[in-house]
Amino acid sequence: MQLFLISGLSGSGKSVALNVLEDSGYYCVDNLPAELLHVLTNNLKLAGVRKVAVSVDVRSGNNVVLLPQYIEKLRQQDIDVHVLFLDANNETLVKRFSETRRLHPLSDGVRTLPECVTLERELLAGIADIGHHIDTSELNANALRAWIKQFIALDRARLTLLFESFAFKNGLPLDADFVFDVRCLPNPHYDPALRPYTGRDQPVIDFLDATPLAQKMYADILGFIEDWLPSFIADNRSYLTVAIGCTGGQHRSVYFAEKLAQHFKPRQQVLLRHRELTQQA
Repeated sequence: MQLFLISGLSGSGKSVALNVLEDSGYYCVDNLPAELLHVLTNNLKLAGVRKVAVSVDVRSGNNVVLLPQYIEKLRQQDIDVHVLFLDANNETLVKRFSETRRLHPLSDGVRTLPECVTLERELLAGIADIGHHIDTSELNANALRAWIKQFIALDRARLTLLFESFAFKNGLPLDADFVFDVRCLPNPHYDPALRPYTGRDQPVIDFLDATPLAQKMYADILGFIEDWLPSFIADNRSYLTVAIGCTGGQHRSVYFAEKLAQHFKPRQQVLLRHRELTQQA
């Protein structure tokens, strides 16, 4: 049996993720108490169901903190478990709840909405690092659907190396394992001829290819990843996210993410994401 377990902060997009999995042929269950995972999987095994997706979060109660233990027991039963953790910054989550006027699952008439979000983050802290982490703060629903489809298609037996460009002005990505800052490099934004393009377009590529500092920075980042990637593979890590940030997330960071992804693709399982470009789309 293949089990996709979706967890994360309320308002981060778990319903969107579950809908994508359902459309992809998975038997889906939302808001399952964590302690009932083994009951569900045993019954579905007997029924011949082989593709299952379950959403488990704080709505399940305090037992959600035991989720890592339940996952380990399922793996011992030869169930292929993959965890997807959706996250967003507190400001975004508060805004989403305010706009929809829905109550937070931890609302009790005493806690404020920001306090509920903070408490939920504390309760889920032990789950955030055991699976594929996606920060949805700057994502629209269509972009999240596309990223979930990429996640489903991955080869689970191999480490996935993910390169993500972003803009520092919009905050650090919550899902990054390593963050590199390329804001010190010459900025194509200040050249009127280059400003309309992105780091995926040839004029910007030519400009940064011809910039010695940019090539030195690229060589340093590449060398760091080359040196340490074998250690992460040996540690049985499933995912490693490398975030490259510049001021606006349009030119330099996109160029670096694209170039690094192209370098590693022949040897590694690679995903490429451009947070700010995706938001515009």
